Amino acid sequence: MQNAMEMTRDQPHFVAEYDAALNELDAAKDDWARMDIAERIRLLTEVKDGIMAVAEGWADISARKKGLVPGTPVAGEEWISGPYATLSGVNSLILTLSQMDGKKYIDHLPKRELATGQLAVKVLPHSVWDHLLLSGIQAEVWMRKGVTAANLKDHSAVAYDVPANEREGKVALILGAGNVAAITPLDVLQKLILENQVVILKMNPINDYLTDYYKTALKPLIEANALRIVRGDGACGAYLCEHPIVEELHITGSDATHDAIVWGVGQEGERNRKAGTPKNAKRFTSELGSVSPAIVVPGPWSAADIRFQAENLATMKLHNSGHNCIALQALIMPKGWASGKKLLDAFKQVASRSTRPVWYSGAEQRMEDYAASGGKIEKIDRGDVAPPLYIGEISQDSYNRECEVFGPALGVKEFDAPDAETYLLEAIDYANTELWGTLGANILIHPKTIRKIGKKRFEEILAGLKYGTIAINGWCGLGFLITACPWGAYPGHTIDDIQSGIGTVHNSFMLEDTERVVIQAPWRPFPRGLLSLQFSLLPRPPFFITNRKQHKIGELLTRFQYRPSWLKLPRIFFNALLG
Repeated sequence: MQNAMEMTRDQPHFVAEYDAALNELDAAKDDWARMDIAERIRLLTEVKDGIMAVAEGWADISARKKGLVPGTPVAGEEWISGPYATLSGVNSLILTLSQMDGKKYIDHLPKRELATGQLAVKVLPHSVWDHLLLSGIQAEVWMRKGVTAANLKDHSAVAYDVPANEREGKVALILGAGNVAAITPLDVLQKLILENQVVILKMNPINDYLTDYYKTALKPLIEANALRIVRGDGACGAYLCEHPIVEELHITGSDATHDAIVWGVGQEGERNRKAGTPKNAKRFTSELGSVSPAIVVPGPWSAADIRFQAENLATMKLHNSGHNCIALQALIMPKGWASGKKLLDAFKQVASRSTRPVWYSGAEQRMEDYAASGGKIEKIDRGDVAPPLYIGEISQDSYNRECEVFGPALGVKEFDAPDAETYLLEAIDYANTELWGTLGANILIHPKTIRKIGKKRFEEILAGLKYGTIAINGWCGLGFLITACPWGAYPGHTIDDIQSGIGTVHNSFMLEDTERVVIQAPWRPFPRGLLSLQFSLLPRPPFFITNRKQHKIGELLTRFQYRPSWLKLPRIFFNALLG
């Protein structure tokens, strides 16, 4: 990594741009921190206009750069994980800010005591639109011990507890993510709105084609001198990380990049780590991925259940070509379960029809490393454009137990299942102790199996799964799209053992001292779920890789987030049913 002096000598044009941007932010940081809430709401409302103005171009260029054809179903991913998710985050923050007086928004959040004695706060569904568009999906934030319903307001929006005229701003550096388009603007909003910090955003070279779209979408924040957006390579990032004006850092990326910034690289990094003397001791929040598991629990699965959950698993793995920080990598299965082979066969069949190419930097090499890591590797052919999906067995020394593949590969691990509870406890212990990272995990379990275990007992078991977001019968990626959810690792990581990172983002209700998010999705889609008295209107989810109308639904949902209206619902429902 180049140091600041090398940067100054070799790339003076970047230095001048960066220094000017940082000086402007430094001069404006206190004004931003003290800005009236009404003014912030006005700016965010204008940001919505900016996002919508570039939404189509944003989604289209993202699709093209990833080897997709705009207007085709799979390209709908770029609508949903780009403009839609960003608009959703902006809307949620506007709602919270509009109720900041007395933190009234907390009063409207349902609360309950868990089997562990902890407080759970339901953040979804929250509005009538949630009940209709995300029918059957629920999201709870489980708070850390000591947070109660009585003191919850003391653990929310703490940056706003300081009187406005006494607030002092900070300058934060965000190193942008290269894989999912909504990550970067949502990270910016975290610093600006939840932490009262101004931001210099350095784009990731992988997707800096989005720079001009972000500059248009976020123009009101730039004009308020709260944000500057710059391009640059790793050396440019190193210069910014060490810049004296930069007071805090945030990254969505890899643990290797985090450690290089904190400790240094090579022998320097080893010396600093051994001595406990970080090269960069600034406050540093991060989201760094994980080897994400899906635990399949045996139960009375029907043939239709197997087909649907195979689509669910294939989406967890192959959405965005597997270039997601919570892409499925460890598939945990019950040994000897009669439906196990049927589920794996159905999963492979769905995966074979997903022909989205890989595109993220280094993916080909990581796939080669996976294939060469030892053990039996099965290749699922996916045509001429897409590389095969690699499926291996997870052994004690397995590559895919300790390293995030970030591409189309996963491992399978089997455990004996004398009964569902015993199996689930062993699978959870394995995920906690053997798999790298704690960002997201998934459990697929039949509702009858939950009832057999007992709802309270199942909740106690779930509390032992130490991940930042847990999805029951859904994908933990939903926790990213639902911006009311805090998004980040399970708390407890340190700079010495960073794994999935420190801190959370999104979190539009501004909850502090959170432990995890638990999401529950319908076991069966509409209308099949009605036959089992599951009163959910959610058909095949729009983000499923098998959804045939994802491009239509993605655009319609984005336009709905921009300006919600009852008149827009019929087209959304019509396309959702056809998906």
